[in-house]
Amino acid sequence: MLELLRDNPIAAVIVLCEVGLWVMVGAGLVLRYLMRSRRTSTVVLAAIPLLDLVLVVAVALDLNRGTPVSSIHGLGAVYLGFSVAFGPALVRWADVRFAHRFAGGPRPVKVPKHGPERRRHLWREWYRVVNAAAIASVTLLGLAWLFTNGDQHLYGYIQGLWMLVGIWLVAGPLWELGKRSE
Repeated sequence: MLELLRDNPIAAVIVLCEVGLWVMVGAGLVLRYLMRSRRTSTVVLAAIPLLDLVLVVAVALDLNRGTPVSSIHGLGAVYLGFSVAFGPALVRWADVRFAHRFAGGPRPVKVPKHGPERRRHLWREWYRVVNAAAIASVTLLGLAWLFTNGDQHLYGYIQGLWMLVGIWLVAGPLWELGKRSE
């Protein structure tokens, strides 16, 4: 693993962005609930998308300097899409749990295993996946057009992303709808 990170700077940037995400979420929540500094906490949490900007700039610079297109460049765009689409929900999820654990907040509400609220939850998750795939697809197209002279390698990720969207649709919301009719 260390060899992969050493030999591939984009892999290292992806790992650093993921670690940075959790550090910033943790710092923001500590500032909010333990240090009682809501304004500073809001600034820290609002700065999380800067990590995504760092990642996309790093991928673009790597491709611009002539590095051959690899799977890790595609993974960077996919990570960006999922980070942007799921990031706010992840921060809300962590916020509720942190508030409950350290600030006397209410117990987190669990998603029911059945029923209309479960279906709404699954549809919201699927819409996030669609959003993530759209963001990643636009990013992949932009990287391919601007920095790779149309290298086909990045286009394969777009097809895979939309296959994932279809699988998620069938395995998530549609599966739950099918269970309801049983």
